[in-house]
Amino acid sequence: MNRGPLRCLAWGLLFFCSNYATHVSAAKLTDKQHTQIEEPRPAGLPSDAVLEAAGAVIGKIEIDIHNIFDENDPHENKGLYGLADRLHIRTKPATIRAQLLFKSGDRYSAQKLAETERNLRMLGFIYDAHIVPMRYAEGKVDVQVITRDVWTFDPNISFGRSGGANSTSSSLQEENFLGWGKQLEVGHTSDVDRTSKLAEYSDPDVLGSHWMGALAYVDSSDGNERIVQLSQPFYSLDTRWSATMAAQSYDRTISRYFLGNIADQFNDDEATYMIGGGVSSGLVDGWTKRLLFGMYYDRNDFLPTLATTLPAMPLPAPRTLSYPFVGFDILQDKYGKAGDENQIGKTEDLYFGTEVTAELGYSDAIFGANRNALLVKSAVTHGIALPYEQQLFLSANFSSRFESDHARNLISDAAAKYYWRWRPDWLLYGSLSGTVTHDLDPDVQLLLGGDTGLRGYPLRYEAGTSRGLLTIEQRVFTDWYPFRLVRVGAAIFADVGRTWGTGVVGNSDLGILSDAGFGLRVGNARSGLGNVLHIDFAFPLKDVPGNAKFQVLVQTMQSF
Repeated sequence: MNRGPLRCLAWGLLFFCSNYATHVSAAKLTDKQHTQIEEPRPAGLPSDAVLEAAGAVIGKIEIDIHNIFDENDPHENKGLYGLADRLHIRTKPATIRAQLLFKSGDRYSAQKLAETERNLRMLGFIYDAHIVPMRYAEGKVDVQVITRDVWTFDPNISFGRSGGANSTSSSLQEENFLGWGKQLEVGHTSDVDRTSKLAEYSDPDVLGSHWMGALAYVDSSDGNERIVQLSQPFYSLDTRWSATMAAQSYDRTISRYFLGNIADQFNDDEATYMIGGGVSSGLVDGWTKRLLFGMYYDRNDFLPTLATTLPAMPLPAPRTLSYPFVGFDILQDKYGKAGDENQIGKTEDLYFGTEVTAELGYSDAIFGANRNALLVKSAVTHGIALPYEQQLFLSANFSSRFESDHARNLISDAAAKYYWRWRPDWLLYGSLSGTVTHDLDPDVQLLLGGDTGLRGYPLRYEAGTSRGLLTIEQRVFTDWYPFRLVRVGAAIFADVGRTWGTGVVGNSDLGILSDAGFGLRVGNARSGLGNVLHIDFAFPLKDVPGNAKFQVLVQTMQSF
């Protein structure tokens, strides 16, 4: 869901009309913009290795929560900045303490401090987090936890555009209600699929615990959605158990596309329920191993709509899968910090380890299913730090359902992402991904278009049974910081992709499609309600039916 792009656009445009900017280097993690909330490790304090070898324990834990703007910075301790700080309800120390993976009396562990930092940075109401040992005496290490808040209340009116289609939304959203970290939202959205009214609530630490809860109700033009979830996840690498209970009902219209146009529609009345959990021996020799298990139920009833279905495509048959499952997750503790890769001006946590997950289930009539099937899922990720400030991240996923001795709804994909910082403020990014499918369910389409990475073409333009996409992007991170609200970057890009095979509504294979373009990136440095605003101009390099000479895309995304 696009959150606040109109607001971010307005802030970004201030960059062009402002008469001044504050110059803060955005090139490296060690620059001021990435360390502005850090306290240096005191000189003479023993190293982490020495403290751990000495059996030191955690002593006093100090919580230092900085406001949105820095009152000690003369550029920010004035005018509207001070007013924003006074209006903002600062995060409660108890909210931060609920996320800590250590307490007074625990053995000192640099790994626990680093993992807690990562967990805090994942919270939408925290801009950055830093944890540092401050004092050591009599076998005790006093620790300081430093965070910086962002603005979390948003009366939002937004607009987005991708693949030639517009989306709008208006909402009232608070991501840190009264400083307790709870999220509330009521709003209205409209996109190419539906118009919806929504109400959502989520709680990352129910009653100060590691349990998480979520409630949502969405009333849409084509149906409604209800979600209830309560879980204690594996919130750390050393967590010994997890539990999840979730229920969702979703009534919606599914559209099948051909060359960017809706070719067929039908309703899907879906209900899913899941109860599951896991056990783990914790973090041992740099690895975490988890055993997963549970029960899953998924019912889909397909009904006709006023739209005419394709004569050759009958309505999908009802599908109910109900099965117990077992699985595993093997995860390596290997992370790194970076700046200005996928965000602008923020500390980023990158995964350079290996993770392997797999799940196996069996659906049978004795569990309430209407078909017998063996269900298989697996995923692998691996990160590699290369010489000369290069990085490579690999991933692969596989899922399928085996019925009557053959595979159904098989989806296998793989991706590689490459980063090369060949200048301090210039980053070359490349992405190569591919997907292969077999005997997809009638309600599933493999699509490629302006909303899935081929930016110069309409959304959901090509359909097929396999897909490939290559993106090359030169990212530029400027040191402009207009009004100390947003950070600005830019990109020059090219996309090349195509689909193969005959999809569920026909063969739309037009060969290799490509585009080139440029765009502005606006990173929101003071709000937790949006990440990076993209304003792109993409030019198709091949004439195809129904496409414009260029596409304008405006969208808020999770990364650069």
